Amino acid sequence: MRRSDRWLVHSRRVRAALLAAADPLVIDLGYGTLPVTTLELAERLRSVRADVRVLGLEIHPDRVRAARSAAVAEVDFGLGGFELAGLAPVLVRAFNVLRQYPLDAVADAWAVMRSRLAPAGLIVDGTCDELGRRCAWVLLDANGPVSLTLACDPFAIERPSDLAERLPKVLIHHNVAGQPVHALLAAADRAWASVAGHGVFGPRMRWRAMLELLRDEGFAVEPPRRRMRDGVLSVPWQTVAPG
Repeated sequence: MRRSDRWLVHSRRVRAALLAAADPLVIDLGYGTLPVTTLELAERLRSVRADVRVLGLEIHPDRVRAARSAAVAEVDFGLGGFELAGLAPVLVRAFNVLRQYPLDAVADAWAVMRSRLAPAGLIVDGTCDELGRRCAWVLLDANGPVSLTLACDPFAIERPSDLAERLPKVLIHHNVAGQPVHALLAAADRAWASVAGHGVFGPRMRWRAMLELLRDEGFAVEPPRRRMRDGVLSVPWQTVAPG
């Protein structure tokens, strides 16, 4: 989830929402057995706004009791699910949560969380592998999904479509021929192969060249940051919305 955290602190929209919030409350929904990722999220977001408050929510009381022993200033833990404990956060991170639910539960879960957001609030619904080398997430606002981002360690993949296994629940079953997300991944694989020559400068430079080729082909790919550590591919939601 550190790739997602790095993306959050550099996202102009996320930064603007945090800086403008009357109450900079962030919820980490479903942090799991240990609260480590919640504490790391808080540390990173403080680089954007020093007074950010982070609340880790879990539906398992035993996990909450264990996590509270690790609570620090401005980071707490409590019971809660998609209703967000009745609070109104400016940012919600829900990683590896909805993948445990059936596909037809996603829309309702999104709707409940969106209804609880503070003005200009945002949600990150994502999935990552156990080592965090491959991940993907959807950014949502009160109106619905805004974008899809794929992120990886470029040294840990053979081709961009390796990330397909970590697509968020809303998209993973749509990675079939004829669907937009499948078309994006197929185009990324073709572009990755076409710029293989850039591999002599390392996989990060090859990833950057792949993004440039995708933009040349008409995909609305967000330009990479100048200092690129992760392989990141972000597109507007309409590029991948299931047809």
